[in-house]
Amino acid sequence: MAKDLGFDINKIQGSGEGGRITKHDVETFKPSAAPATGGKPSAPVVLPSVVGEESFEEVSVSQMRKTIARRLSDSMFTAPHFYVTMEINMDKAVEARKSMNEIAPVKISFNDIVLKATAAALRQHPDVNSSWLGDKIRKNRHIHVGVAVAVKDGLLVPVIRFADNKSLSHIAVEVKELAQKAHDKKLQPSEWEGSTFTISNLGMFGVEEFTAIINTPDACILAVGGIKETAIVKDGQLAVGNIMKVTLSCDHRVVDGATGAAFLKTLKGLLEDPVRILIDAGRTDGVKPFN
Repeated sequence: MAKDLGFDINKIQGSGEGGRITKHDVETFKPSAAPATGGKPSAPVVLPSVVGEESFEEVSVSQMRKTIARRLSDSMFTAPHFYVTMEINMDKAVEARKSMNEIAPVKISFNDIVLKATAAALRQHPDVNSSWLGDKIRKNRHIHVGVAVAVKDGLLVPVIRFADNKSLSHIAVEVKELAQKAHDKKLQPSEWEGSTFTISNLGMFGVEEFTAIINTPDACILAVGGIKETAIVKDGQLAVGNIMKVTLSCDHRVVDGATGAAFLKTLKGLLEDPVRILIDAGRTDGVKPFN
């Protein structure tokens, strides 16, 4: 029996008469080395010696970065933020953009479409297009949309003025020109001051969803994620849809939850039926669309 178990019988201490090995001795035997199967105990693993050198680099903070840090810190710790997120089906927007770019004089991006739809939604929700001024709230009648642009030393926010009255082509050209000026550090104060609402889009970096810090004195900022193909239920059937997530950060001193949600619902409706955005695309007479 000892052979069947792979034990070396000479190592088992017998407890029977005359040192005879019993069944109990075999069943309770605990070998001190590896089982006698022809192998030897494993040698301890010896790790190679790894030599490295600790190092770091300290970079002086630019004046731009200091200003951005101060403003964002003031915003985050002064304005009581809350966030509202919504999913938007961009199927029709994808089709519309493709059709528009076949005839448009300039290439129109999804960000341009979001900007135009945002301006139209702000016209219907003036409380979102507001500013906190300490002892009063300013409800802006004009719509100046800031577009966050990442540059080497931080973040700049050039402003598209009267965005609700501009066509998609106009917006596309202006955004590209201002973004280039931002990268070249040629923005003038008149081009980055005076926003009434801000959009921050990280979709081009593969980001699906995020929250943004309010660009004071604006009351809100819209964080836009990328468009992702995902499974959706359409007409009771499982289908593939182009979904984009947006998150609205709101200053609770100015905007409450219901107001923020209503704004996003309007924005969702415009982007899911983009023909509504184009109805007044060329209007410059100041008439309020989508009443």
